Amino acid sequence: MMPTKELSQVLGLARRANKLVLGSGPTLKAIQNQTAKVVFFPKDGGTSQHKKFSDKSQYYGAQFIDTLTRDEISQAIGLNRSVLAVSDAGFAKKINQLLEEKERN
Repeated sequence: MMPTKELSQVLGLARRANKLVLGSGPTLKAIQNQTAKVVFFPKDGGTSQHKKFSDKSQYYGAQFIDTLTRDEISQAIGLNRSVLAVSDAGFAKKINQLLEEKERN
C-alpha cells in the first residue's frame, strides 16, 4: 500500500473516532489551545492561508503537513473540508510513522 493511501485511511479512521477538528476557525483555535497534534493544509490552498496556518503550527508546536490536495483530504474524511487537525496522540504517532516511511522510500 502506498503511504498516501494509508494516510488517507488513518484520516478516515480518525474522523470516525471523532478525533479531528474540521474547518479553518476551529483548527486555528485547536492550534492555539495546543490540542492539535497534526495540522493538514492542502498543497493547492491559498498562500496567505498557508503561511498563517504554517506559522501558527510552528509557534504552538503542532506538526504541519501540506502534502495532500484538497480533493485527497476531502475524500479521506468523507466531507468537503480542506483544513483539519488531528487531536489524538495515537493517530498523530501513526501519521508520523507513515510520513517517515514515505521519506525513506
